[in-house]
Amino acid sequence: MNWIRIRSPRHIVGWSIILGIAGFALLGPLLIGRDPYNQNLAMALRPPSFEAPLGTDSFGRSVLARLAEAARVSFGLAALSVATAAVLGGLTGVAAAWWGGWRERLLSSFADGVLAIPGLMLVVLLVSFAPGQFWLLYLAISLTLWVEYFRVVRAVSKQVLGGSPVQASRLLGFDMLYVVRRHLLPEIAPLVLTLMTFGVASAVLAIASLGYINIGLRPPAAELGQMMAEYLPLYQRAPWLLASPVALLILAVLGLALLTSGERPE
Repeated sequence: MNWIRIRSPRHIVGWSIILGIAGFALLGPLLIGRDPYNQNLAMALRPPSFEAPLGTDSFGRSVLARLAEAARVSFGLAALSVATAAVLGGLTGVAAAWWGGWRERLLSSFADGVLAIPGLMLVVLLVSFAPGQFWLLYLAISLTLWVEYFRVVRAVSKQVLGGSPVQASRLLGFDMLYVVRRHLLPEIAPLVLTLMTFGVASAVLAIASLGYINIGLRPPAAELGQMMAEYLPLYQRAPWLLASPVALLILAVLGLALLTSGERPE
């Protein structure tokens, strides 16, 4: 696809950062060989060393092992939520443009209603019913993000469906699946993939924010926002603790920003 071509050195750096974080999240727990939940109070608050490259926390747990687990949980949850939102928004957007009439107006009104509530506020509202539940956090972020995909896909689909190539395909008796595969996907896919990149960055920040205010995943779960909330009171005594999750979060957002530099959905 044109979207994934390397267009500039910024894209190379962005892909390098994202792939490096993905490798750390997926392979880190295996390569480090340390249980991120194993406590050893005799090793509490040890500074970085050969045995513990990022030091240990107040419970003697390896910060490096917990950071790898947090990367897997945070970025995995963000990617899953964005993928769900993209599928849900894409399908409803195509359906609304295809059907038209009152069904399109109904879906559009529902999307406008969701959009009227600030995204993070909606997530907080839903998650507050059962704080710390992975499935509810996933559902809340997915429902918040789907509107953007719906609006973009519906707008592009209406334009494509009104074109002469699609009208010719319909006159020849081709069904909806053929029209979607042959005419809609080539136009929609690059835009949706770009939106997903922005969405992952937004979801990662939202998950970290919820963890930081203690309504996201609960301890002892390893999650970037939860780690920052846990390590903040110790920043004077052990500054390396807070630096690790903050640096990883900044790197992730920077990598995603570099990937989307020069890419704006129309």
